[in-house]
Amino acid sequence: MTRTPRLDAPPLNGTASVHDRAPRVLVVDDSRLQRHILKASLKRWGYEVLEAESGHDAIGICKDIEPDMVISDWMMPGMNGLEFCKAFRAMDRESYGYFILLTSKSEKNEVAHGLDNGADDFLTKPVNAAELRARLNAGERILRMERELTEKNRLIKHALEKIQSLYYSIDSDLIEAKKLQQSLIRERFRDFGCAQVSLMLHPSGHVGGDLVGFFPVNETRIGLFSIDVSGHGISSALMTARLAGYLSSTAPEQNIAIRAIAGGGQDSISPARVVENLNRLVLDEMDTEHYFTLLLADVDLASGHVRMAQAGHPHPLVQRADGTIEQDGPGGLPVGLFPGASYEEFSVTLQSGDRLMIFSDGITECPDPDGVLLNEQGLESMLHRLADMRGTTLLESVIWNLSEFAGNGDFPDDVSAVLFEYQRLAR
Repeated sequence: MTRTPRLDAPPLNGTASVHDRAPRVLVVDDSRLQRHILKASLKRWGYEVLEAESGHDAIGICKDIEPDMVISDWMMPGMNGLEFCKAFRAMDRESYGYFILLTSKSEKNEVAHGLDNGADDFLTKPVNAAELRARLNAGERILRMERELTEKNRLIKHALEKIQSLYYSIDSDLIEAKKLQQSLIRERFRDFGCAQVSLMLHPSGHVGGDLVGFFPVNETRIGLFSIDVSGHGISSALMTARLAGYLSSTAPEQNIAIRAIAGGGQDSISPARVVENLNRLVLDEMDTEHYFTLLLADVDLASGHVRMAQAGHPHPLVQRADGTIEQDGPGGLPVGLFPGASYEEFSVTLQSGDRLMIFSDGITECPDPDGVLLNEQGLESMLHRLADMRGTTLLESVIWNLSEFAGNGDFPDDVSAVLFEYQRLAR
């Protein structure tokens, strides 16, 4: 025959604590004797004990001192235990409170009702000491897990706040970086009299790896270039800033595509040789994993003759005055991949009314919502529709049409272009 332990039995081994202080238990019962018996056992087990003789008194205590656990009789005059439980759950607390209802045999069928109203556990009167201790241990485990979860959530919230602060800082820096990168293109349009040059640069993020530009060589020659650095973001943008210095329009003495000639003045260097020199500079002097594609053009404004070198960049597009379009080129290796790479020079002659577009693959490789790329034929169709437009208006329309093709305003890659429109002056 198993002997039932009394409430005054000695404490069980391993009294647990849910936090630094002893767990606080509120005993609510209209019977002073029952409260005394429970209080004595709870104190012996290491708990801090509060007591109330009614639900109303218990609510007052809970407003001043938050108990960790509550042991409440169900049947009490005035506010019964179930009503007190509902009021207890409605209170604004910093942490969870574990609620045990004491029931008589006649109330056992109401257990489900009690759970629905916020009770966590039940004990049948007369209370068995071992069972009460076990239920308290279970409550402490739940409270401990709740407090650990709360602490982890606090740490996560703190970490997220720090990350958000860093994000705002980085975002602010990127906005400034975008301004600086855009400042690399000092002029978006210039009229040379017999020709006009327009530029477009639309990064896919704050900053990107595309760079376009032009530089005067002398009174009759100008250089055009379009660069697409591998990757995206800050490191690619820094690479474009370095390359902008090599093809500077404001410091011709630093421009590697321009040479001084005897007797004063300047002349252009063969585009193919310039690209070969850039390839050597990148591999010998830049500690980077980046490479880039490039199309460099040397334009004779007097004759319309254009010499070009292509380094993995999309083929240049020539739209003749009658609307026909030509796209061709030798291709070539990207710059910064292979030492000693050589590049082939090719040329085209523009007539009055013709235009040349040099662009990055962000245009032809822009996908529609189904993943189908615009490709070269799509660009040709677009330019046929926009044949009557000129200069920056044409380039802005290209962006608008490209956005419409993509189905939204975001592009997966940087989009850039140089537009050279030629009108040979009458002799």
